[in-house]
Order: sequence, then structure tokens, then C-alpha cells
Amino acid sequence: MKGFAREDLFFSLCGLNCGLCPMKLDGHCPGCGGGAGNQSCKIARCSLEHGAPAYCFRCGEYPCERYGERDEYDSFITHQNRLGDMERARTAGLENYRTALGERRELLEFFLANCNDGRRKTLFYLAASLLTLGSLREIRREAEAMADLPLKERGTRAAALLQAAAEREGVLLKLRKKPR
Repeated sequence: MKGFAREDLFFSLCGLNCGLCPMKLDGHCPGCGGGAGNQSCKIARCSLEHGAPAYCFRCGEYPCERYGERDEYDSFITHQNRLGDMERARTAGLENYRTALGERRELLEFFLANCNDGRRKTLFYLAASLLTLGSLREIRREAEAMADLPLKERGTRAAALLQAAAEREGVLLKLRKKPR
């Protein structure tokens, strides 16, 4: 969007974790306000109309009608924790939030490099976004102990561990697509 630029391309204006997005990490999206290829966005337009706060929670009108209810559907990135993540960034401080987001990204990169047999990429992205850091750290330790197993078996076991953690935490590791 013309005239809209941001410094933080890993945590969006509206609370999406772009740093954990497959489109961003695969180089297909410049991120919110990242320059060429940046899509028109109603929230970016709203930001420009309200003095260009770097995050919606820094706007004097936040929370507004855009944040009245949770997103019902996901895009290529999960929207399930968007409001909660924005609230954590607001209350814990951006540096603390960015540190946690950086750790999530490191954990995601570990799972992609060591457990992805080509069939579980979306699962790993969702797990990194939605599960607690404690669960992700523990599953990484367990996956590291499986280093001698073939990749397919490591992937199967890691996926089972992530699904079990999701069940314990009441999380669905599946993108919620809008019906056609």
C-alpha cells in the first residue's frame, strides 16, 4: 500500500505473527508494510488515517470495532491468537514479546530442518504459533533425542507429540478455512 511502511516485519500492525508465516519465511510476502508486493490492507489504511501507529494497540481508538470479536477463519497464517498476541505485546512490552517470537521462530526452524519429511510443514507452522513455549521446548528436546531415527519416523513422532500437546492445551493445529 502506497505510503505505508513498517520497521517490524515479523509482528504485524494487527497482531499477526508474520515471523511464523510460511509465505513470509518462504519469501513470497514482504510482510505488512514491507515494500514491493505489499497488498492493500484496510487496517493499514486505518493506521495511516490515525497517525500511523506501529501497532493497532497503540492507537487511541483501540480496541475498535475491528477487534470486537475473534477471527472466525485463517488465511495462510493462523489468526487464532491474533488478539491475545497483541494483548501480550501491549502488556509485557514489545521487547519481551519479540524475544518470545524469536524463540518460537527458532523452534519452528528446528522442526522444519529436523522433522519435516515434506508432509508436515503446516503442522509445524501452526504448532510454533499456537502451542505454549514450554510444550515446544519439551518436544524439541524429545525430537533431539530421536536424531538417529530416519526422517520420516522422526517426523511422525514429532507430529504425534505436537498433536498430543495441542490436545492437552485445547488447541486445534489446523487452519480454519472459510467454506466455499
